[in-house]
Amino acid sequence: MTLTQQMITVGMVVLGTMLTRFIPFIIFPAGKPTPKYIQYLGNVLPSAVFGLLIIYCLKNVSIFAGSHGIPEMLSIILVVLLHLWKRQMLLSIAGGTIFYMILVQFIF
Repeated sequence: MTLTQQMITVGMVVLGTMLTRFIPFIIFPAGKPTPKYIQYLGNVLPSAVFGLLIIYCLKNVSIFAGSHGIPEMLSIILVVLLHLWKRQMLLSIAGGTIFYMILVQFIF
């Protein structure tokens, strides 16, 4: 890329980031009530995203080959236990990820 192309690319990334940050405040100002369908999506989408992530992460796991899905299942159990214990999403995600990487790198 030339210097001009790099500058245009960086500018577009900045513009895209700023638009995605500012548009919700423009569309839904503080003085007006948030539409019911947006509130509904705010309640439903987090669970749907987690469901999609679980399906995506487990789509290529075979219980008939390799490690038989044992590291994945142990990591999922740890994530659930950590979340039930501390109720901190970051701790649950980081703990499960680190545990999975240790299992895959050193045990399986």
